[in-house]
Amino acid sequence: MAASDTLVFIPAWNEEQNLPAVLGELHAELPDVDVLVVDDGSTDRTAAVARELGADVLSFPENRGLRAGIAAGYAQAHERGYAFCGRVDADGQHPPRELAKLLAIVRSGEVDVAVGSRFATGEGCEAFRYEPSPSRRLGTALLRRGMRAALGHPFHDATSGMYAASAAALPILAEPYESGAPEVESLLRLREAGLRVREVPVHMRERASGESKLRGRRAVELVVTVVGTLLLYGVWRRYRGGRS
Repeated sequence: MAASDTLVFIPAWNEEQNLPAVLGELHAELPDVDVLVVDDGSTDRTAAVARELGADVLSFPENRGLRAGIAAGYAQAHERGYAFCGRVDADGQHPPRELAKLLAIVRSGEVDVAVGSRFATGEGCEAFRYEPSPSRRLGTALLRRGMRAALGHPFHDATSGMYAASAAALPILAEPYESGAPEVESLLRLREAGLRVREVPVHMRERASGESKLRGRRAVELVVTVVGTLLLYGVWRRYRGGRS
């Protein structure tokens, strides 16, 4: 039986350098949660470092990509019977103190899922606290328009990976992801299921390593991926409507 009612998981691929700081801060800020590192076929000491620092580890035999790691993390929380689940990334950009804020909102019963947003304002988070590059600004604007059309309301940070979820949302979030934009697909699924989702303003850090998904050519690639996800979602909804 789980020692906690909350599991926080971290998708990780070759993150042995970043994990000590991420796990240390997570244990300090959220000492009562269980922690799972989903090791996506790493070729370095990611799994060993995670175990040495007190985390449970689920290792894939080969690299399957972020969408598989996300689905596996939520599936583990669901299968193990956790009441709540959180997700942070392994690159250090998601402060556990902000995740604690999201978990508190979900625990209150106000919503089923809370998503940390770099671009929403309020609650001590001023507007324009992040200065985006021109490509990020363009990509973000296009994403916002697409998400508004799909969800029926604005959503400022559709690619955020900082989530807190209740047990009701776990089976939905644990289903395999079909698109290259799993966070966007998550929001579409949650809307279709009628669950309550709140975008919560948070502070995030610059990533410790790697490159933003909304920079240069990757910005264009991600926008194309998201547009494809939204189009497929629209086709699927029309198909379901025709069968009902």
